[in-house]
Amino acid sequence: MSFKVIPVREKIFAITEPAREMVLRVRADQPDAERLALRVEITGASQGEYDSSASFQLLDEVGSHDVVERHDGLVLVCPADDVEQLSGTTIDLEGDQITGSLIIVHQKQPLASSPSPAVAAAGGPAPDLSGDVAQRIKRVLDEQINPGIASHGGHAELVAVEDSTAYVRLSGGCQGCSMAPVTLSQGIEVAMTAAAPEITRVVDVTEHANGTNPYYEEAKK
Repeated sequence: MSFKVIPVREKIFAITEPAREMVLRVRADQPDAERLALRVEITGASQGEYDSSASFQLLDEVGSHDVVERHDGLVLVCPADDVEQLSGTTIDLEGDQITGSLIIVHQKQPLASSPSPAVAAAGGPAPDLSGDVAQRIKRVLDEQINPGIASHGGHAELVAVEDSTAYVRLSGGCQGCSMAPVTLSQGIEVAMTAAAPEITRVVDVTEHANGTNPYYEEAKK
């Protein structure tokens, strides 16, 4: 097993000891525990702050466009496109080892004068979609995706293209639908990346909690 390690001058992440212990404890209960890394990536931005996610990923699935760091028995991975935004990020533990949760504290925040596509999707200035990649994606949505999901009242809209990331908003029957993640990953994303190989990530910026689909259940707090 091998994967590419992209050298960086300084560590992207700092992880506190309590957070590292919790991740290793949770990882130990997973299948193929020793082959799992913790993947951290930017998912958008809201209220002037970056939104990010952390999840386990098999080391076999780490790609050539990922950055890999080792932290005392734990491998951290992030997309190369997110290095600038994630630089200086601290991963900490809020609460105790049993009931606590990881928190991701970003040192850097989006520039107020240059909102991310996720912010623009919420009502900011509309990004430019006249480029070749955006036009290819829009054709796929219009000709392949939307005719298929229209049968249950769904609709997919391209919100923005930034570097290798496409931002999509779902509406109608897809907004708030429990199957929306499957529709996005197995249908929309596959078709979009086939038509535009320049795109390596598709982000859903839909406000699903505002949907009226009866199959959506808001996460319990």
